[in-house]
Order: sequence, then structure tokens, then C-alpha cells
Amino acid sequence: MAEERDATRPGSLEERILDQLRSQGIDLAELACGDQAATPVRVVCVAANVGHALDQMGQSTRDQVVMVRVDGDTATKLDAWVETAAVKSRSEAAALFIREGLQVRARELSELQDAIDDVEEARERLKKRVRDVLGMKE
Repeated sequence: MAEERDATRPGSLEERILDQLRSQGIDLAELACGDQAATPVRVVCVAANVGHALDQMGQSTRDQVVMVRVDGDTATKLDAWVETAAVKSRSEAAALFIREGLQVRARELSELQDAIDDVEEARERLKKRVRDVLGMKE
């Protein structure tokens, strides 16, 4: 079994995480999901509690409304969070988990940002072309 690393000793965060996983009997080199030729497994580290996320959310203004439809199981789970009094409403619970999910997927979104920018530029060109064709003023 791998020697446990003291958190105060030097080493990259990745090395410390790999050491912790190895100490729990998890070897990422051996880990696979489904077909062995499939995309490598992605390990995401998430805080053990959502207290910090709730604090952050409480410090920012939530003035944007997003309507979502969820299945019954998801609604039940949101209600359970409300029952714990950790959040005040389904809306707050949903906002919390949307925020957390976006943070987990931030790398992928960042990788897609150039394409998102290209789409926005294309929209602007289209709007300008429509104005030109229809003789509309800006």
C-alpha cells in the first residue's frame, strides 16, 4: 500500500489526491468505466459540504430568473434539501446545484468558449445583414 503523505509536506495537489485515492485502494491507472477502450475516467473533487457554496451564493445578488422543468425524483430531492433548512426554497436549492454543476464543468465550458464567441459574432453579422437587406437603421 502506498505511503500516506502528510498534508503539510510538499507535493502537487494532483499528487496528494492520487496518494489519497491509492490509500483508499483506488488506482486510477486501473480504473475504467464500461468498455476498456472508452474515454478515460474523469475524477472530480467536490467539497464535502455545500456550506461554502451557500455562503458564496448568499453574498451575490440572484436577480436572474430561469424556469426549469424537472422530473418527480429531482423535485423530491430538492424538497428534501428545503426540509433540512439548508436552503429556503426549491428555487434556492436548484440555484445552488446549478452553480455547483457549472463549477464542476467549468473546464469543458472554457474549452467551448471560442465556439460560443464565434456563434455570437455570426449572430451579430446576421442582424447587420438583415438590417442592410431591409433598409433598417441601427
